[in-house]
Amino acid sequence: MKLLARNFKTVFAEEVAEAMKIKPVSTIVTEQDIKHLPDPVQKYLKFAGAIGKEKIQSVRLEFTGDFKTAPNRKYMKFTSVQYNFFGNPMRFFYMKMPMMGLPLDGLHVYKNEQASMKIRIASLFTIVEAKGEKMDQGETVTVFNDLCLMAPSALIDANVQWQTIDPLTVKAMFTNGKNTISATLHFSESGELTNFISIDRFMSSDGKSYLSYPWSTPAKNYKDFNGRKVPTYGETIWHMPEGDFVYGKFNLQRVEYNCK
Repeated sequence: MKLLARNFKTVFAEEVAEAMKIKPVSTIVTEQDIKHLPDPVQKYLKFAGAIGKEKIQSVRLEFTGDFKTAPNRKYMKFTSVQYNFFGNPMRFFYMKMPMMGLPLDGLHVYKNEQASMKIRIASLFTIVEAKGEKMDQGETVTVFNDLCLMAPSALIDANVQWQTIDPLTVKAMFTNGKNTISATLHFSESGELTNFISIDRFMSSDGKSYLSYPWSTPAKNYKDFNGRKVPTYGETIWHMPEGDFVYGKFNLQRVEYNCK
């Protein structure tokens, strides 16, 4: 274990403050802006309330939920705060939860096409530290997942190649710098994005070994937040040969767009 030099919450706040210095130009989303997107994605953006509102440049999200680190372990209650910025994709995620009677917190940072994950226990020791090419690729999947589910109007300008599979399914290839990932998006008849599946993310419990399994994030319970509809419940699932491992259950508590 490595003694932590700086408080994760402080690092999180500093990273967000630095990202906030970039002042995007405010634009209103129109019907014309979405015409290059596949029909299911256009329908989704209309359902989500993107038309006639400001394009989403950033988002702040607060979640509560249940999380576990292995299939045979019990769920632990967590709270999290995250910021995403979409012009030059960045993601900062801070989580807190108890583990074996001790406080645990985690920090994910994605910027400049690179990702890192650190987990600390008892406010003193770093027990997991992950970075490298597989982390960069995997967190690019997470960034695209956040974009699709929580800030869909940002899809207008995202570097995505689309392929329509059927009226309710599309495949997307998202590129950010050196990282290109793919995902399959599933929609309901009413326009909701109901699932996101990718094979380009990696499972790692220690930041050293990485396993490749299909990863999905089924989402539901869409609610209106100031005229924008987003899912308020979602799960994160590894589809392993021995069975599905639902390692995260997320309940959206607050959302703020184009953070000032």
